[in-house]
Amino acid sequence: MRRLTDGDTASSILVELLGVLDGLDLEVKAVYLDREFYDTYCLTLLAAHNYAFVMPIVKWGEAIQDELSTGWSRVIDHNLQGEIDGHTWTVDFPVYIDCTYQQGKYDEEGVARHGYAVDAPFIETPRQARKHYSRRFGIESTYRLSERSIANTTTQNPAVRFLYVLISFLLQNAWRYLHWEYVASPRRGARRLWSWRFDEFLGMVRRATETVLAVRRTVPANKPPDDRFER
Repeated sequence: MRRLTDGDTASSILVELLGVLDGLDLEVKAVYLDREFYDTYCLTLLAAHNYAFVMPIVKWGEAIQDELSTGWSRVIDHNLQGEIDGHTWTVDFPVYIDCTYQQGKYDEEGVARHGYAVDAPFIETPRQARKHYSRRFGIESTYRLSERSIANTTTQNPAVRFLYVLISFLLQNAWRYLHWEYVASPRRGARRLWSWRFDEFLGMVRRATETVLAVRRTVPANKPPDDRFER
């Protein structure tokens, strides 16, 4: 993680991220990006690094708007034009359109059509594209959970505020590791995750911290409180 600064763009962030990945001994199966990265430069970068990717498309242009307003699940060829270093650049890629019935979800009815720019050998159907991209939603859950452990502050210093965000994510990572390694029970097929809520873990950390720091909970008094302190 790093803090965004003035001048950062989706493509500059992606360049930095891919550079970090190239320097690590990791096998990247796929890159899942949100629609903010849907542009010519980002798509070209992903192809140049030979990473499989899935991202939702933006309805730019009448052609793609028409495709996403009619028909059923299918795969179409699409292209995106943009300028890179003053030159017009065109990127060709398939768009997987997955259609489902809303059935009252979000108080909506009818058919919902979702389009994804996909370049991944393990994705063959529009339904698989939507299923794989749904794994990214765990990131949103992680952000919501981090709000329970982030420190409250009135400082306007962005570096300090970013530090508190990092600490909140480190706490969550520690909880997930301990939950999987020491609380879950090994068994055939998959581990059994016993209940251990994040709030319980935070309570344990808080009590241990107060013990280590010798937090004072009482102060000596030279006489008992008078009637004004009785409820």
